[in-house]
Amino acid sequence: MYGNDFGVPARDGRDTPGPTGGTGTTPAPPDEPPGFQELIDTDARIEPRDAMPEAYRNTLVRQIAQHAHSEIIGMQPEGNWISRAPSLRRKAILMAKVQDEAGHGLYLYAAAETLGVDRADLLDALHAGRQKYSSIFNYPTLTWADVGAIGWLVDGAAIANQVPLCRCSYGPYARAMIRVCKEESFHQRQGFEALHTLSHGTEAQKAMAQDAVNRWWWPSLMMFGPSDADSTHSEQSMRWGIKRFSNDELRQRFVDMTVPQADALGLTLPDPDLCWNDERGHYDFGEIDFAELFEVIRGNGPCNKQRLDHRVRAHEEGAWVREAAVAYARKKQERAGSTTGAVA
Repeated sequence: MYGNDFGVPARDGRDTPGPTGGTGTTPAPPDEPPGFQELIDTDARIEPRDAMPEAYRNTLVRQIAQHAHSEIIGMQPEGNWISRAPSLRRKAILMAKVQDEAGHGLYLYAAAETLGVDRADLLDALHAGRQKYSSIFNYPTLTWADVGAIGWLVDGAAIANQVPLCRCSYGPYARAMIRVCKEESFHQRQGFEALHTLSHGTEAQKAMAQDAVNRWWWPSLMMFGPSDADSTHSEQSMRWGIKRFSNDELRQRFVDMTVPQADALGLTLPDPDLCWNDERGHYDFGEIDFAELFEVIRGNGPCNKQRLDHRVRAHEEGAWVREAAVAYARKKQERAGSTTGAVA
């Protein structure tokens, strides 16, 4: 989610089947074109006009749509603070960031459309609950420090997930991610700077920053999905070059990157088990409550209903803008046709 792709375990504890229907070594789909896997194995790009297995296409549609939905829904938690930003500078920075997220959604919907789907259908699926967005955006932003924590932790986790997607086997997705990652890098630095200002301010400001980090740390680790043993889509996605690293590898990279940054901020990550492991050359960290993750994905998070209701309402209230844009484009095309006919 937010650049990753994973399913939700069934209520009996078993995983919902992914595109391959199970775990273990995944066989080639029966409709896989000759030479398709060889192209991927040589790091070649699959382009929209190339033949591809239907399961490959479906996996991409699901992941890219989920990613696009996350960018659009992700505008809400921080957009909530634009009118309450503590200074004009902070307001301008936050407005630019929220606008960036809207642009990311547009890039990604356009990438999904190269696979033959319609953007309107993807939005209908989101609004009806048939498609998901990242679970992280179903948590509330209670204080201004949450904006900094989202930038530092959530966008930091997104970068760890998304930079490998710049080498995704599907060309349009990979190319879209290059610009997205450049802008997400700025967002992460902005969040770090905002928290640094708070953590080096008054005692109350530092306490507010610490509280935000306490609340966002574990949900940020959940963004990478379940452990590799429980991941339903990772094996096939890695075989196809859609995904380059496993959930656990990406999560470990994020932890290793973030711990020194927390030290620089003077803030504590809320994990008593967090410590450096000389033998592994990585930080060990505590057990993640994946039961919480899957409950949020199922719609039982703190803000699920609020986020989706707001999204549907905004879409409905903006219908006149889309209709006006279509009417203007049609009129412009008709006028161009009339001019061409007159010249001929």
